[in-house]
Amino acid sequence: MLTLHRAALVLPDPADPTAPSIADGAVVVRGELVEAVGPYGELAAAHPSARVRDWGTAAVLTPGLRNPWGQRLLERDYHPDPREKIGVEPVVDGLVGCTDETRYGASARRGLQRMLGFGVTAVAGPFERAAVRTAVARSGLAALPGASGAGAGAGAGAAAGAGALDPLAVLPLPLAVHGRVAAGGRADFAVFPGLPVLPGLSGLSGLSGLSGLAVGVGNGVRPAAGGCLATVLGGRLVYRRR
Repeated sequence: MLTLHRAALVLPDPADPTAPSIADGAVVVRGELVEAVGPYGELAAAHPSARVRDWGTAAVLTPGLRNPWGQRLLERDYHPDPREKIGVEPVVDGLVGCTDETRYGASARRGLQRMLGFGVTAVAGPFERAAVRTAVARSGLAALPGASGAGAGAGAGAAAGAGALDPLAVLPLPLAVHGRVAAGGRADFAVFPGLPVLPGLSGLSGLSGLSGLAVGVGNGVRPAAGGCLATVLGGRLVYRRR
Protein backbone atom coordinates (compact mmCIF):
# COMPACT_ATOMS: atom_id res chain seq x y z
CA MET A 1 0.00 0.00 0.00
CA LEU A 2 1.23 3.48 -0.87
CA THR A 3 1.30 6.23 1.72
CA LEU A 4 1.80 9.87 0.80
CA HIS A 5 3.24 12.06 3.57
CA ARG A 6 2.52 15.75 2.94
CA ALA A 7 4.33 18.63 4.66
CA ALA A 8 4.51 22.39 4.19
CA LEU A 9 8.22 22.00 3.53
CA VAL A 10 10.23 18.92 2.57
CA LEU A 11 14.01 19.02 3.04
CA PRO A 12 15.31 15.85 1.38
CA ASP A 13 18.99 16.47 2.17
CA PRO A 14 19.68 19.24 4.71
CA ALA A 15 23.36 18.23 4.94
CA ASP A 16 23.88 19.33 1.32
CA PRO A 17 23.78 23.15 1.05
CA THR A 18 22.98 22.86 -2.67
CA ALA A 19 20.05 20.47 -2.24
CA PRO A 20 16.64 21.95 -3.09
CA SER A 21 13.78 22.27 -0.63
CA ILE A 22 10.22 21.55 -1.69
CA ALA A 23 7.40 23.84 -0.60
CA ASP A 24 4.10 21.96 -0.14
CA GLY A 25 6.02 18.77 -0.74
CA ALA A 26 5.40 15.10 -0.20
CA VAL A 27 7.10 11.75 0.17
CA VAL A 28 5.51 8.61 -1.27
CA VAL A 29 6.30 5.42 0.65
CA ARG A 30 5.82 1.87 -0.57
CA GLY A 31 6.65 -0.75 2.01
CA GLU A 32 9.92 0.21 3.68
CA LEU A 33 11.22 2.30 0.78
CA VAL A 34 10.68 5.80 -0.58
CA GLU A 35 8.99 5.65 -3.97
CA ALA A 36 9.07 9.35 -4.84
CA VAL A 37 9.82 12.81 -3.43
CA GLY A 38 8.39 15.98 -4.94
CA PRO A 39 5.60 18.58 -4.97
CA TYR A 40 2.41 17.34 -3.33
CA GLY A 41 0.17 18.20 -6.26
CA GLU A 42 2.23 16.20 -8.72
CA LEU A 43 2.60 13.16 -6.49
CA ALA A 44 -1.06 13.15 -5.45
CA ALA A 45 -2.09 13.21 -9.12
CA ALA A 46 0.36 10.42 -9.97
CA HIS A 47 -0.79 8.25 -7.04
CA PRO A 48 -4.52 8.91 -6.60
CA SER A 49 -5.10 5.76 -4.53
CA ALA A 50 -2.36 6.49 -1.97
CA ARG A 51 -3.32 7.02 1.65
CA VAL A 52 -2.53 10.61 2.57
CA ARG A 53 -1.03 11.72 5.87
CA ASP A 54 -1.15 15.49 5.89
CA TRP A 55 1.10 16.82 8.64
CA GLY A 56 -0.14 20.40 8.45
CA THR A 57 0.67 23.84 7.12
CA ALA A 58 3.62 24.44 9.44
CA ALA A 59 5.31 21.05 9.22
CA VAL A 60 8.87 20.36 8.06
CA LEU A 61 9.78 16.88 6.82
CA THR A 62 13.45 15.91 7.00
CA PRO A 63 15.57 12.77 7.13
CA GLY A 64 15.53 11.12 10.52
CA LEU A 65 18.05 12.32 13.08
CA ARG A 66 21.06 10.52 14.51
CA ASN A 67 21.89 10.60 18.18
CA PRO A 68 25.67 10.54 18.70
CA TRP A 69 25.38 9.87 22.44
CA GLY A 70 23.74 6.45 22.25
CA GLN A 71 26.41 4.59 24.19
CA ARG A 72 26.10 6.95 27.14
CA LEU A 73 22.32 7.20 27.00
CA LEU A 74 21.73 3.47 26.76
CA GLU A 75 24.61 1.95 28.76
CA ARG A 76 25.30 4.54 31.46
CA ASP A 77 22.12 6.57 31.98
CA TYR A 78 18.99 4.93 33.35
CA HIS A 79 15.56 5.51 31.78
CA PRO A 80 12.97 5.13 34.53
CA ASP A 81 9.91 2.93 34.37
CA PRO A 82 6.81 5.17 34.80
CA ARG A 83 5.73 2.91 37.65
CA GLU A 84 8.77 4.03 39.61
CA LYS A 85 7.32 7.56 39.74
CA ILE A 86 10.70 9.27 39.62
CA GLY A 87 10.07 11.23 36.44
CA VAL A 88 10.83 10.53 32.80
CA GLU A 89 14.23 12.16 32.34
CA PRO A 90 17.31 9.91 32.20
CA VAL A 91 19.08 9.37 35.49
CA VAL A 92 22.68 10.32 34.73
CA ASP A 93 25.05 7.38 35.34
CA GLY A 94 22.13 5.46 36.81
CA LEU A 95 23.42 2.19 35.33
CA VAL A 96 27.06 2.56 36.36
CA GLY A 97 28.01 -0.49 38.37
CA CYS A 98 24.88 -2.39 37.38
CA THR A 99 25.33 -6.06 36.42
CA ASP A 100 21.69 -6.87 35.69
CA GLU A 101 21.27 -7.39 31.93
CA THR A 102 17.48 -7.33 32.29
CA ARG A 103 17.64 -3.86 33.81
CA TYR A 104 19.94 -2.69 31.01
CA GLY A 105 17.59 -4.03 28.36
CA ALA A 106 14.43 -2.56 29.85
CA SER A 107 16.07 0.84 30.33
CA ALA A 108 17.41 0.79 26.76
CA ARG A 109 13.98 0.02 25.30
CA ARG A 110 12.45 2.96 27.15
CA GLY A 111 15.31 5.24 26.08
CA LEU A 112 14.96 4.22 22.43
CA GLN A 113 11.21 4.85 22.56
CA ARG A 114 11.86 8.35 23.86
CA MET A 115 14.39 8.98 21.09
CA LEU A 116 11.72 8.20 18.51
CA GLY A 117 9.75 11.10 19.95
CA PHE A 118 12.59 13.41 18.92
CA GLY A 119 12.77 12.10 15.35
CA VAL A 120 15.81 9.88 15.93
CA THR A 121 16.21 7.02 13.45
CA ALA A 122 19.89 6.19 14.05
CA VAL A 123 21.94 5.89 17.22
CA ALA A 124 25.69 5.69 17.76
CA GLY A 125 27.44 3.01 19.80
CA PRO A 126 29.47 1.00 20.25
CA PHE A 127 27.28 -1.06 22.57
CA GLU A 128 29.02 -3.48 24.88
CA ARG A 129 25.99 -4.90 26.67
CA ALA A 130 24.21 -7.76 24.89
CA ALA A 131 20.82 -6.61 26.20
CA VAL A 132 21.39 -3.14 24.79
CA ARG A 133 22.51 -4.47 21.41
CA THR A 134 19.37 -6.59 21.27
CA ALA A 135 17.15 -3.64 22.17
CA VAL A 136 18.72 -1.48 19.45
CA ALA A 137 18.42 -4.24 16.85
CA ARG A 138 14.77 -4.86 17.67
CA SER A 139 13.93 -1.16 17.66
CA GLY A 140 14.70 -0.83 13.96
CA LEU A 141 16.98 2.17 14.50
CA ALA A 142 20.22 2.12 12.56
CA ALA A 143 23.25 1.38 14.77
CA LEU A 144 26.20 3.64 13.93
CA PRO A 145 29.87 3.57 14.93
CA GLY A 146 30.94 5.74 17.82
CA ALA A 147 33.64 8.36 17.27
CA SER A 148 33.12 8.33 13.50
CA GLY A 149 29.37 8.58 13.84
CA ALA A 150 27.01 11.52 14.14
CA GLY A 151 28.98 13.46 16.70
CA ALA A 152 32.20 13.54 14.73
CA GLY A 153 33.01 17.05 13.58
CA ALA A 154 30.15 18.58 15.51
CA GLY A 155 32.53 20.57 17.72
CA ALA A 156 32.12 21.93 21.21
CA GLY A 157 28.34 22.10 20.95
CA ALA A 158 28.07 18.34 20.64
CA ALA A 159 30.49 17.78 23.50
CA ALA A 160 28.54 20.15 25.73
CA GLY A 161 25.30 18.38 24.87
CA ALA A 162 26.58 14.84 25.46
CA GLY A 163 23.66 12.81 26.74
CA ALA A 164 20.89 14.83 25.09
CA LEU A 165 17.92 12.80 23.89
CA ASP A 166 17.07 15.52 21.36
CA PRO A 167 19.87 16.08 18.81
CA LEU A 168 18.28 19.34 17.63
CA ALA A 169 18.67 20.80 21.10
CA VAL A 170 22.44 20.79 20.50
CA LEU A 171 23.25 20.27 16.83
CA PRO A 172 22.29 22.29 13.75
CA LEU A 173 20.02 20.39 11.37
CA PRO A 174 22.73 19.59 8.75
CA LEU A 175 24.83 17.83 11.42
CA ALA A 176 21.86 16.18 13.11
CA VAL A 177 20.32 14.33 10.17
CA HIS A 178 21.15 10.79 9.14
CA GLY A 179 21.17 10.22 5.38
CA ARG A 180 18.66 11.74 3.00
CA VAL A 181 15.15 11.18 1.75
CA ALA A 182 15.42 9.91 -1.82
CA ALA A 183 13.55 7.59 -4.17
CA GLY A 184 14.74 4.04 -3.70
CA GLY A 185 16.14 4.70 -0.23
CA ARG A 186 14.87 3.41 3.08
CA ALA A 187 11.90 5.40 4.35
CA ASP A 188 13.42 6.82 7.56
CA PHE A 189 12.29 10.39 8.19
CA ALA A 190 10.70 12.69 10.71
CA VAL A 191 8.21 15.55 10.67
CA PHE A 192 8.75 18.58 12.91
CA PRO A 193 6.87 21.75 13.75
CA GLY A 194 8.56 24.77 12.16
CA LEU A 195 10.19 27.66 13.97
CA PRO A 196 8.89 31.23 13.56
CA VAL A 197 10.66 33.38 11.00
CA LEU A 198 13.87 34.76 12.50
CA PRO A 199 15.23 38.29 11.95
CA GLY A 200 17.62 38.43 9.03
CA LEU A 201 16.22 35.35 7.31
CA SER A 202 14.43 35.64 4.01
CA GLY A 203 12.67 33.51 1.48
CA LEU A 204 9.02 33.27 2.49
CA SER A 205 7.53 35.38 -0.27
CA GLY A 206 5.67 33.29 -2.79
CA LEU A 207 5.69 30.10 -0.72
CA SER A 208 2.05 29.56 0.17
CA GLY A 209 1.37 27.90 3.51
CA LEU A 210 4.85 28.55 4.90
CA SER A 211 4.25 31.61 7.05
CA GLY A 212 5.54 30.73 10.50
CA LEU A 213 8.51 28.72 9.28
CA ALA A 214 12.10 29.86 9.53
CA VAL A 215 13.28 29.89 5.95
CA GLY A 216 16.55 31.36 4.82
CA VAL A 217 18.95 30.86 1.97
CA GLY A 218 19.57 27.24 0.97
CA ASN A 219 19.30 25.16 4.15
CA GLY A 220 18.32 28.12 6.34
CA VAL A 221 15.41 26.18 7.82
CA ARG A 222 15.43 24.73 11.30
CA PRO A 223 12.66 22.51 12.61
CA ALA A 224 11.78 23.27 16.19
CA ALA A 225 13.70 21.37 18.83
CA GLY A 226 11.82 19.73 21.64
CA GLY A 227 10.22 16.81 19.84
CA CYS A 228 8.72 15.89 16.50
CA LEU A 229 5.21 15.44 15.17
CA ALA A 230 5.94 12.02 13.69
CA THR A 231 8.75 9.54 13.06
CA VAL A 232 8.72 7.03 10.22
CA LEU A 233 11.13 4.10 10.39
CA GLY A 234 11.39 1.69 7.48
CA GLY A 235 8.09 3.00 6.18
CA ARG A 236 6.27 2.43 9.48
CA LEU A 237 4.81 5.25 11.53
CA VAL A 238 6.51 4.42 14.84
CA TYR A 239 5.80 7.68 16.66
CA ARG A 240 3.03 10.26 16.44
CA ARG A 241 2.58 13.15 18.82
CA ARG A 242 -0.74 12.94 20.64
